[in-house]
Amino acid sequence: MKDIIQLMPDHLANQIAAGEVVQRPASVVKELMENALDAGATDIQLIVKDAGKELIQVVDNGCGMSPMDARMSFERHATSKIRNIDDLFAIHTMGFRGEALAAIAAVAQVELKTRREEDELGTLLNIEASEVKRQEPVSCPKGTNFAIRNLFYNVPARRKFLKSNTSEYKHIVEEFIRVAMAFPDINFKLFHNQAEQFVLRAGGLKSRILDLLGNRLEKSLIPVSENTELLTIEGFVGKPSTATRSRSNQFFFVNSRFIRSAYLNHAVRSAYEDLIEKDAYPLYALRLTLNADRVDVNVHPSKQEVKFDDEQMLYAYMQSAVRHALAKFNVAPSLDFTLDPTIQNTDAVRLPFSDEAKSQVQSGFLARDFSEKGRAHLISSRRERQDWEQQRAGFFTDWSVPKVRPESVSALSSTDPPDIFSDSPLAKNENPGMTLCWGAYLLTTVKSGFMLIHRLRAKERILFESLQSRMQQEKPLAQQLLFPFEMELPPAELVLVHEALPFLISIGFVLSVEGQHKLVVSGLPPNVSESGGRQVLSVLIEQIQVNPQSLKDPLKKMLLEKMARSMAQSSDANALNDDSLIDELFACNEPQQSLSGQRNFIILTAEKLNSLLGIR
Repeated sequence: MKDIIQLMPDHLANQIAAGEVVQRPASVVKELMENALDAGATDIQLIVKDAGKELIQVVDNGCGMSPMDARMSFERHATSKIRNIDDLFAIHTMGFRGEALAAIAAVAQVELKTRREEDELGTLLNIEASEVKRQEPVSCPKGTNFAIRNLFYNVPARRKFLKSNTSEYKHIVEEFIRVAMAFPDINFKLFHNQAEQFVLRAGGLKSRILDLLGNRLEKSLIPVSENTELLTIEGFVGKPSTATRSRSNQFFFVNSRFIRSAYLNHAVRSAYEDLIEKDAYPLYALRLTLNADRVDVNVHPSKQEVKFDDEQMLYAYMQSAVRHALAKFNVAPSLDFTLDPTIQNTDAVRLPFSDEAKSQVQSGFLARDFSEKGRAHLISSRRERQDWEQQRAGFFTDWSVPKVRPESVSALSSTDPPDIFSDSPLAKNENPGMTLCWGAYLLTTVKSGFMLIHRLRAKERILFESLQSRMQQEKPLAQQLLFPFEMELPPAELVLVHEALPFLISIGFVLSVEGQHKLVVSGLPPNVSESGGRQVLSVLIEQIQVNPQSLKDPLKKMLLEKMARSMAQSSDANALNDDSLIDELFACNEPQQSLSGQRNFIILTAEKLNSLLGIR
């Protein structure tokens, strides 16, 4: 029997490694930008065409490479950072595994130009599918220029599974943002299809956050700073008002490396307890600096998952640092300051009142005011509350319903099933007269008794079917705005708007994108105001971030439901007049059922009323 075990060819091993390291164009962007940082670059340019499928180019002004280093860098497991096993547990650089360039060269056409400062000429290297096609001297500036063309050209099965250009470009922007935010002291540029997308100047972390996520956050960032012997925590967290339904604005950096950590995320989230909704996520960009031997970054090929030697200690420090920051800026409503004596020194504890307020307390002014006026007001409020509860329990106590004699009520009784529409004022298109109850219900009369309508649910149903109808029209209606308004969005969210553009146009939005952060809205669906349009777009973006598949046909109904709920809960619902609400509700395909499957209205028949009143 012949031997069956043999060594795998290098090019095949590299292609297999590429399956772990190079999952999509964004993976190449990450690896090349990290190599530029390790080379000591202070200026890095990222040039992308067709969302990286055609070209990914990274140009830096780093130290460059010699001809031998340039050739050796594409060998598998070639590294300049690891000499022995101890080095593996003291990683101070971004790259160290020696797999990235070999994996990229196995599935793409690579051109490398590089020159050291002391060399007169640089090196040009062309590689295709792990095979070196050309290596020769070339005149080029100091630094390194990587050009990756036709990614996965020789692995068509991998290329077939790439997403749309919009989706792949979104991932590239996300990787660019993570690297650029980790190194605010370095200049970055991003070009896509020859259009300038980002020009980031070196500066501080706050200015970099504003450049990347938008200037609208300027007054919503709270600084975090915690210095101990074991670690340093610094960065910014957002006020509760900046919380969203997605994790897109959450950034952890350990020794300048972006990481994902559900454990640390829980520590930050717990500091916001009772400040944001349960399904909301706070904004933060936090940098942790600790000894390299206390963290293991060699647990995943992407190097975004790490292990710490003492996670519980890190959790406690992170939670405490964020809580202190929120307390110092008077964001947290209440904190247990006995847990940590250092927080007693914060201004939020030492200066809870102004000097004027202190003098009023000392003089007894506030105490007298409450004892004489406040108590009386409190007692009055309690009585009003009790009266309101009694009225609600009585159900018909204070409604404007005409009084009727028992015999006239009994005359309404019938053993046949009630036909509420045939001869009712609704069927005759007359206004039957309606009463608004507690701001949440409409009461109106019908042939067989009373109809009680849940206003919000009815408006959600009307708006949902209206949006669905517009989406099915070839030329949906849109009301042009006399004064278009602008929305400032992070670049990653603008990419989502690009992807959702056909859907938004189909329901009546008219949009255009200007610059890096600006969305201009010049048209809205009928009965939608500017504030409602902003809210609907925000809900749409959040939903797509949470579920990127929302724009696919089978899931569009869910997306429309979310938008209809948002519109119904906003001031735009007032555009649906209560007088016309009933007619519009019963013009819907499913007037009885709300979007959540509950009732939109109930009928109180004469028999039920007689039973409630004890009339036989």
